Order: sequence, then structure tokens, then C-alpha cells
Amino acid sequence: MNYILISPYYPKNFQNFAYRLKDAGVHVFGIGEEPYEQLGSKLQKSLSEYYRVKSLKNLDEVKRAVAFLFFKHGPIDRIESHNEHWLELDAQLREQFHVYGNKPADLKKVKLKSEMKKLFRKAGVPVVEGSVVKNKQELTEAVAQLGLPVIAKPDNGVGSAATFKLSSEEDVHQFEAEWAEKTAYFLEPYIEGGKLCTFDGLTDQEGNIVFQTSFTYNVPTLELVQEQLDLFYVIQKEIEPKLEAYGKAIVKTFGMKERFFHIEFFQLETGDYVALEYNNRLAGGYTIDMYNYAYSIDLFAQYATLVTGGKFKEPDVPNQFCIGVTQRDAYQYQNDTKAIRDKFGDKVKFAERMPEAFAHLQGNQFYAINAETEDEVNQITRFVHERKK
Repeated sequence: MNYILISPYYPKNFQNFAYRLKDAGVHVFGIGEEPYEQLGSKLQKSLSEYYRVKSLKNLDEVKRAVAFLFFKHGPIDRIESHNEHWLELDAQLREQFHVYGNKPADLKKVKLKSEMKKLFRKAGVPVVEGSVVKNKQELTEAVAQLGLPVIAKPDNGVGSAATFKLSSEEDVHQFEAEWAEKTAYFLEPYIEGGKLCTFDGLTDQEGNIVFQTSFTYNVPTLELVQEQLDLFYVIQKEIEPKLEAYGKAIVKTFGMKERFFHIEFFQLETGDYVALEYNNRLAGGYTIDMYNYAYSIDLFAQYATLVTGGKFKEPDVPNQFCIGVTQRDAYQYQNDTKAIRDKFGDKVKFAERMPEAFAHLQGNQFYAINAETEDEVNQITRFVHERKK
């Protein structure tokens, strides 16, 4: 099997895909922007060949790289980055070279928030009604219909990027000036008191869910970024039955195969859920590592097994909570990495600096810490976030 990894070097923890695919007998090729010597010996040994391009944003240049590898090594079986930033590039390359997986036409339903809503409804899952706006007239009409406050986010966008909370007419006018009708936006009512949570997992080549999990955030992403709050999110021991039912219905309706998925929900004060977004990839940052620590599993290896036609192996030990908790350089905390390790011992699975791309969102110093009980989760998060007086 010939497998091309787009951007095999970054993010660093995703290098494990190359290692595990090679271990599974796959010929792994890399296309990236970094110099070969920057990859490091372990990644170099995992790649059968590496083709450096000046820019992964230059589609023609990347196509030439794929064509070279195709000519030299034979047909390519997979092209994948596992990275939100390159999903469209991956799809364009698959279409050009007739490779298994999502093509550009398949991405509409996982890129446009307005299209996601249609499929959520088809799956029988509650959504927050909203409206696409392309000009100021449509914006005015949508605000009048939905009422303030509303959330405005790009219809084709990623996470909380370029997202606004409009609570007053002044906010609307300020948004109008910044927006300038440059791109379509999706408006929906702001949900007061909602708890952000997820249904995540991996599907096999038939689209069956072989791994599923869920995590909850302490604060919604928009508030986290705008107010630069302290973050923690927790891989749950169990998935609430209604959330699981909704998540499974959505995965079936979207019909994606041999892919990780990351679906975001708000849990309402009533206990019900509304679906927010379907992400056709892993959750970002170190979340896959947290899955591995929570479930005593190696999802990088399990993915390689699925790609090569094998079966997913269920974990054989009970799972635990795993907390991703961060500290921001802008604040002074009572407890540093040494104090955290001294306090919680081998429950601290790793302590790493966050890549700059994620730091503004999540924080600068990241800890993954296992816990057995919810009380222990609360104790850990309080200890890590305690600030100096």
C-alpha cells in the first residue's frame, strides 16, 4: 500500500501516523514544506520518500509532487493530512489522482454550516435555527427574525475563527464594518447557559463506528478566546445515552468512511442537546493523545490497522477520565509543572508547550492528567488553575 501524508512533520504529535503506518507495512510518503533535515531521524526512517514543496498552498506544486511519487512508486492508495487546514487540498488531490476517500463534492456537507444543519435535521437531531447572510440587507432581516444576541460565524469556516457575538445594535454595526460582505456568514441565536460537549470517534471502511468517546469543555470556545479564560476539557468515562444516540444518527447520515470525526453539541439547561458542527477530522491539539491515555489504547496504530484492512481491537482495561488543562503565559499560577507532577504523580501523562497555532485558543502550557472520579477531576483542575494572590 502507498500512502501520502500531507504535512507529515506538523503538528508534531501527528508524526505518529507515519510511524504506525510504517509499522503496519505501508509505504509512507511525505509532502511538506520543511527541509528534510528538520524532520528528524525517526520520521525520516518512517518515510519511504519525502518531497519538499515551497508551499502546500500552491496546488499545482503539490500536484507535481504527487505525480512524481505516483510515477516513481506506482498508484497511490491514500492521501491524507488529518488536519483541518488541508482537508480541501487532500480532497482535490484525491480527485485528481483517483484516490480513495472524500473528493471536493463530498466536503460541502462538512464545510458549510448551513449544509450541516440540513443533515442534522435529516438525522432527527435538534439544531438551533439560523440563517445565511451574504449582504447587509440579509443581515438586517436575519437579526430582526432571530433577535439579539446572535452568533455570527463564517458559513464556510473552522472552529471559532472570525466568529462574533452580536448582543446590541452597536455590535451589529461594528460587525457590518469589519465584515464588509466579503464572505457568507451564518447567524444563529446565542444559547445562554449551554455546555459545550462532543461526540468523537473513528469509522471503518464500511462507515461503522469502531471507536467512540466524548469530552466536555469548562467554557464555550468563543468565550474562552475572547476573554482568554483558563481552559480544561475532560474525556468522559461514559457517554450520556441521548448524546450517543444523536451522535450515531449523525455519523450514519453523513456517511463518512475510514475517518475520524469530531461533532460538537451544546447541552441545554433542559438536559437535551443541539448539534452545532460536524468536523470530518480529529479534534485538534493533543486530544488524540488524551483519547489514548483515557482508554489505554493507541489510535494511531488502530487507524493503520483499519487502513490496511484489519479489525479494530477493543481496549481490554477500563477507561478513565483524562483532563486536558492549560495555563496561559499571561497569568501567574501558584503551581508549576514540578508541583503538578509532585502532586499527581504518574497520573500526569505529559506536560507540553502548546503549538503557537493553538495557544491563543487553548493556552500556552498543556497538561494531560488522568483521573478516576469527578471529584478528582475537580481537584486537578483547581490545583492547575490556582493563581498567585
